[in-house]
Amino acid sequence: MKVKGLPLGHNYICKIIKNAGYRFRSAKKVLTSTDPQYREKLKQITEILSKLKPNEKFFSIDEFGPFAIKIQGGKSYVPPGKARVVPQIQKSKGFLIITAALELSSNQITHFYSKKKYTEEMIKLLELLVEKYSDQKCIFFSWDAASWHASKKFKQKVDEHNKIKKFPKVRLAPLPACAQFLNVIESVFSGMARAIIHNSDYDSVAECIASIDRYFKDRNKYYIDNPKRAGKKLWGKERVEPKFSESNNCKDPQYLHGYK
Repeated sequence: MKVKGLPLGHNYICKIIKNAGYRFRSAKKVLTSTDPQYREKLKQITEILSKLKPNEKFFSIDEFGPFAIKIQGGKSYVPPGKARVVPQIQKSKGFLIITAALELSSNQITHFYSKKKYTEEMIKLLELLVEKYSDQKCIFFSWDAASWHASKKFKQKVDEHNKIKKFPKVRLAPLPACAQFLNVIESVFSGMARAIIHNSDYDSVAECIASIDRYFKDRNKYYIDNPKRAGKKLWGKERVEPKFSESNNCKDPQYLHGYK
């Protein structure tokens, strides 16, 4: 334009670009999996869910943590001239790992607290769910590709159970590798973290456990009383509606891994 005798300033150049429709936009991250059998595993899970019978239950399973019991940061209402301060360096009052299973058809959470993530805790969860849902014909376990989820010892325990016990039969429906974003319970964990851990200052591990237990108890009761209103009212802090979908991103990195 300058060569043609029509010099333009910075402001006019910006207006021309803006009028042409250009805007600054953040790049969108595309959720992907490195599993070569991604489509096959996804199809298997969707087929199970589409044909799930009233006497069958499907569980989304994972662990939350470990996370430290200490002052946690976050947004809060404060009066004028005041600012909430979170020490950068502080002594932890302890830590927690939550092992939990979400039953998708009823939106019921079964949980307990673990000392670490390993096969023995998965066997404990297996025995707990088998006893709790002993009136069912079959229960399905779906989880990510963590080593303790697919250990030989755990699979052997499942085989032993299926040989000895007539009901419920236990079937495994693992998620594709590197596809934690499909694990529906991640969304429940994100909602719990927002409501219970975010912006918290518990005096002890026991106090934090009491709050988490109350949260899951209230959540379970709500979904028993309101089975058709999942994820739209009281539990709106959850990242997505608690149902399996390929388009969902259930994992919230901001709230699942920010509490070390």
